[in-house]
Amino acid sequence: MSEQQTNHESPEQNVVHDNIDHSDSILEETMKEFNPKNNSGDEMVIDNEIDLDTFKTRIAELEGEVKQAKEGTARANAEAYNAQKRMEQEADKSKKFALQKFAKELLEIVDNLERAMENADANDPVTEGVQLTHKALLAVLNKNGVEAVDPQGGKFNADLHEAVGIDADAEADTVGTVLQKGYSLNGRLLRPAMVRVGQ
Repeated sequence: MSEQQTNHESPEQNVVHDNIDHSDSILEETMKEFNPKNNSGDEMVIDNEIDLDTFKTRIAELEGEVKQAKEGTARANAEAYNAQKRMEQEADKSKKFALQKFAKELLEIVDNLERAMENADANDPVTEGVQLTHKALLAVLNKNGVEAVDPQGGKFNADLHEAVGIDADAEADTVGTVLQKGYSLNGRLLRPAMVRVGQ
């Protein structure tokens, strides 16, 4: 029985050895074939019909498409940036001038307080209360960007002043009498000053 097993194992071992030897020889042949030292390049191993001009043309087309895509993206980014800046400016303007109508109505109260102070008795205790109220109101207006435009003695400016008469004592084109002070809101004219101008 041991002899049979020995005889039976011998052929399998020979076959395995044959396969290993054969595999080694194929591997060696393959390595020799693709070894740069053994392949001078004189013989073409694989024939091909690749047209390089076709690939170059396609590459140029793709590069053009990439360039156009980049330019389109840059334009879109620039437009988005500009739109954002415009929106920020509009929001800033809206915030600055949201109080325009309300502030203009408060100016009538300022005018009335000033008239009351001009005609009040200095010794009257009510006058002091009016003065304090006037001062507090102007402080609130100033805090919110409202400033007085008092052109007394300055050059007449049609953008800031409204001429309502002639002042014979004033020099030509010079504001003589200010009948009503003007006011601006954050640099924008809220109400022009009513003045008399010299001729």
